[in-house]
Amino acid sequence: MNLQENQANQQVTAVISHYIRPGRESGYEEWLQGISQVARQFEGHNGVTILRPKPGCKEEYVIILRFDEYKNLCQWMRSPERKEWIERAKPLIKKPENVQILTGLEALVSLPNTATPVPPKYKTAFVTWIGVFVCASSLGYILGPYLGFLPYLLRQAIMTGLVVVLLAYVVMPRLTRFFHKWLHSS
Repeated sequence: MNLQENQANQQVTAVISHYIRPGRESGYEEWLQGISQVARQFEGHNGVTILRPKPGCKEEYVIILRFDEYKNLCQWMRSPERKEWIERAKPLIKKPENVQILTGLEALVSLPNTATPVPPKYKTAFVTWIGVFVCASSLGYILGPYLGFLPYLLRQAIMTGLVVVLLAYVVMPRLTRFFHKWLHSS
């Protein structure tokens, strides 16, 4: 299976970086709200996360945009609506946006920094395994006694859903930071 076929069948994430001109932050925030509302109307949109710069740090905003499949992300990225919004952003940003497309598990272990290469699959798998092990073991220990009365498949559906949410929003961002040097070493 080639890369394009692989991308077509799974969730895809676009990591977009913008460096904001000093004093243009409020205009950029308004721009973010507008473009986010338009993107939500496109087929397959699965959410957007905006990482704002910390006070006193470089003025980089990172937008993590998720779509259900590569085809739908491409429709948004190539749409006239998005092109119009990107034109509106030009006076607000220092340089053209930087876009990285991630599919599969590497989206969980790639920091939102487009200068950082995607880690090798074996490293991605190892760090993901650690995350799944920690989440599944902890949740099984904590919630297992309370869910024991439920049918097996329902119990597994609840546990799996909780593992995925914890992985995506709590565990993997921390593991990614912790293992950053190892993940991205050659």
